[in-house]
Amino acid sequence: MSSLQQVVRSLEDGNTSRRRGDTSTNKESSINKFRRTVHSMSSSSMRKKSDLSVISRVRIGVLRKFLTNLQEIFLGTKLFVLFPAVPLAFVAHYCNFGEAWTFAFSLLALTPLAERVSFLTEQIAFYTGPTVGGLLNATCGNATEVIIALFALFQRKIDVVKYSLLGSILSNLLLVLGSSLFCGGIANLKISQKYDRKQADVNSLLLLLGLLCHMLPLMLRYTLSTNSLATNSILPVSRVISLIMLIAYVAYLFFQLKTHRHFFEAHEEEDDSKDGEVEVAVIGFWSAFTWLAGMTVVIALLSEFVVGTIEDASSSWGISVGFLTLILLPIVGNAAEHAGAIIFAFKDKLDITLGVSLGSATQISIFVIPLIVVVAWIGGIQMDLDLGLLETGSLALSILVTAFALQDGTSHYMKGLILMFCYIVVAVCFFFLRTPLKPTDILNLGSQTSVAGAFSV
Repeated sequence: MSSLQQVVRSLEDGNTSRRRGDTSTNKESSINKFRRTVHSMSSSSMRKKSDLSVISRVRIGVLRKFLTNLQEIFLGTKLFVLFPAVPLAFVAHYCNFGEAWTFAFSLLALTPLAERVSFLTEQIAFYTGPTVGGLLNATCGNATEVIIALFALFQRKIDVVKYSLLGSILSNLLLVLGSSLFCGGIANLKISQKYDRKQADVNSLLLLLGLLCHMLPLMLRYTLSTNSLATNSILPVSRVISLIMLIAYVAYLFFQLKTHRHFFEAHEEEDDSKDGEVEVAVIGFWSAFTWLAGMTVVIALLSEFVVGTIEDASSSWGISVGFLTLILLPIVGNAAEHAGAIIFAFKDKLDITLGVSLGSATQISIFVIPLIVVVAWIGGIQMDLDLGLLETGSLALSILVTAFALQDGTSHYMKGLILMFCYIVVAVCFFFLRTPLKPTDILNLGSQTSVAGAFSV
């Protein structure tokens, strides 16, 4: 009888330990799911598993770890074929191959590096805890755009700063979202694609807030154009508004990571339940941190090449600087993230697609742009939120078209096609746009020069 009791007791202990193991596994799984953001999930679609069978045979532990990191970082992405563009950019720059070649190679090299930065921040997030990891992934989603904008700012190229950031917003709202909805609709013609409107509504409200903050300095300039003292108030107004936008972004992070994080977690639970896999860190914390610091330095150098050679590339190719900055630069710089959004749309996971496109546009609108204005304020550089009439109008119509397309919670390929057509129209407009000189510069050209000749090519 005692032996029977011992058997029963051992079975109960086994079930209890198994339940505890399941509970711990579920907790670990939920933590991993929380650490992952839509940016990292989108970039993960560009990754591939590395075959470590050969490296595992190395007996020296330090060497084996180093080789493992090299393979995971450089061969763990489908974009590894673009890594040769990194040394080619430096060779073209220091060997005087031409500014256009330096610009082209630098632009191509930024594509795999941006995806690897997302990968490394996700690896660090596995060790820092859910809150810090989510904050790290949320704020590093557009690190490449921030670095390029800072280099252009310190070189006093204010138009390049505004055009590059505006182009990132337009490409996310119209090109990325439009192509994703179109491809997803074509691939899923027999089913109705649906998504949760909660996340889309929050991002749409924040985009409208950013639009208001960009329109007010523009309207102030046209309203008070006859009063020079009042016109000079545009700069301090922009700086105060930028501080308010940064506070709004902090509130958005608190909303996203704390109080209403379930709005941004639903798609992750669905993804993990279908795949049945929980991702774990593949490299150590300090290794990921070291590689992240090194790649950030390389991105900074390449960004300096891009900013410094964009005018020469424009004149060499016969393409306006506005088109290169507003259209070409955002497309190439975020190619990995954009491709991931389209892949998830193919898989009928529109919540991730919307999180990538709308989330990136929101971050640039209410965080990156006001941050650049504040940095310029600290550095004594006069940069305001006035993007210009044509640019602000394009931004306003893009936000309105996107908001109307997402209002019913369903999607089909026609919505994506319309958004893509809107982006093509904007691209055509800026392709033929030639920025005129200021009126004072035109007067200084002399009476023998016509006004038509005062327009830069």
